[in-house]
Amino acid sequence: MKQTISVLVENRAGILSRVTSLFARRAFNIDSLAVGVTDDPTISRITILVDDEVSDIVQVTSQLNKLVEVIKIRILEQTGIISRELMIIKVEATPETRQEIMTACDIMGAKVEDVTPTTMTLVITSSTEHLDIFQEILRPFNILEVSRTGAAAVQKGSGYLR
Repeated sequence: MKQTISVLVENRAGILSRVTSLFARRAFNIDSLAVGVTDDPTISRITILVDDEVSDIVQVTSQLNKLVEVIKIRILEQTGIISRELMIIKVEATPETRQEIMTACDIMGAKVEDVTPTTMTLVITSSTEHLDIFQEILRPFNILEVSRTGAAAVQKGSGYLR
């Protein structure tokens, strides 16, 4: 299981390096990382997914809070968030397999972005688990390239980080 940490930081050069180095120093693997500017261009949101078994997560978040550029941190409950990730995936496609790939896209909610005589490039936005399933479905078609963003997440309901 994964744990999602949402961090609001001042939008300044070098802060991402400082945040991730806190995890690296403790040998915590970051499974997913997404960074983007919020509605306020002076503030960025960093969404970090780590293993739920990370026992010192409270200590890491405590040290993150000590960074001057960190505004607020929240560990989000997996059941209480909306989380999405983007995947762009290129597969081999022959005239014989094209329809089967398009059927998989229809079922999984992916969009065909590019078609060549030998390949198809597909785009899908969904939960990390849903993207993992889609990738497995496409494996028999010979995946040539995959690019995935980190998961972006917000808390469900009326609560918010600010």
